[in-house]
Amino acid sequence: MFQSLRLYNYRTWAMGAVVSNVGTWMQRIGQDWLVLTVITDNNATAMGTVMALQFGPALLLLPLTGYAADHFDRRKLLLCTQAAAGLLALGLGLLTLSGLVQLWHVYVFALLLGCVTAFDAPARQTFVSDLVDDAHLANAVALNSASFNAARMIGPAAAGVLIAAVGEGWLFVINGGTYAAVLVSLWALRVDELYREERPDRGRGSLLAGFGYVARRPDLIAVLVMLFLLGAFGFNFAIFISTMSVTVFGGDSSQFGLLTSAMAVGTMAGALVSARRAAPGMVVMAVSAAAFGVTGALAAIAPGPMLFAVALVLVGFAAMTFMTASNSMMQLTTERAMRGRVLALRIAVVMGGTPLGAPLVGWLVDQVGARWAMGVGALSGLVAAAVATGYLVKYRNLRLVREGGRLRVALDSTPEDHTGVRVAAGERVT
Repeated sequence: MFQSLRLYNYRTWAMGAVVSNVGTWMQRIGQDWLVLTVITDNNATAMGTVMALQFGPALLLLPLTGYAADHFDRRKLLLCTQAAAGLLALGLGLLTLSGLVQLWHVYVFALLLGCVTAFDAPARQTFVSDLVDDAHLANAVALNSASFNAARMIGPAAAGVLIAAVGEGWLFVINGGTYAAVLVSLWALRVDELYREERPDRGRGSLLAGFGYVARRPDLIAVLVMLFLLGAFGFNFAIFISTMSVTVFGGDSSQFGLLTSAMAVGTMAGALVSARRAAPGMVVMAVSAAAFGVTGALAAIAPGPMLFAVALVLVGFAAMTFMTASNSMMQLTTERAMRGRVLALRIAVVMGGTPLGAPLVGWLVDQVGARWAMGVGALSGLVAAAVATGYLVKYRNLRLVREGGRLRVALDSTPEDHTGVRVAAGERVT
């Protein structure tokens, strides 16, 4: 489960990243709480707008961000993006401490952070393949998710306490300081031990090459459609959890932080289980998307915060299983020279769906309530599972067969659309 931590470069990176991730989750909770309860009067639409501004640049800057991840030195790129994100956190913190912060200020900082994250995210995800060889890649991706979700358990709970004790402004300042950890870890890496492939040519058309590559891969198209559905309507957890906590259960910032941490217990478990899986594929994504839909519906009808927290653990497990499987599958089945652009497209679909879905989800909360809005998110999981099933039927010949008097599900082991592309362990190309 933890084999990648034996490697110096990955271990060094992971130690710095987990500290920074704790601060990032603290800031997310602080920013949501600031908008929802301090600047506005429980206005979920404003919160959805903040999310749209923060995640929209990943879609708008897509060709540039993927190009940068494939053609530039990822370590140096991450040094720049992580430093910029830390400065933005400090800036918002100082503005909040001054007592002058307004909603439009948060909008501006969210947009600027979105631009930084648009370049940071594909470089950070593909940087894993610079730290480990392909034999360790699926494990390293899963451990990255585990690290992120360990922070997701600690950060929100700490944020709830800090908001009550010192306020949102100091919380943002503390997050700015945590970026020093990941910057130090990047400087401490053994550069000569990085797994660096030859950079692709910067010729004409290389910016858009990722689109053509994905267009020839029905499996990648199916995954991207599923990611869009879940990213736009299902993964708006900041809106779902905060509005359920405040408007349905009448909770304070501590309850909000604890509920977010409860879901992180599930995502952490999902990431660790995924670390033991050598070659995730479409079947895992189909099952986990369906599980997300069912558990999301259970959370939407939970009568109280305790049962809601239990349901969130299951939601988190299903969501992280899907996200880790999709990330590993897309990296393992994509040529190294194209990984940055393909993952940039993946991130743009997930984050780019938020500007479309988050304002709509926020509007639904304001119009019909948090429970109905969360029900729509659950429905997106079931639709995503249907997309995966459709792909398996068409390209993997999914069918029921009778063996030994029992019915079982069977599918062809070799996807017909992977010709010429290295695929995950256990699947041969024909």
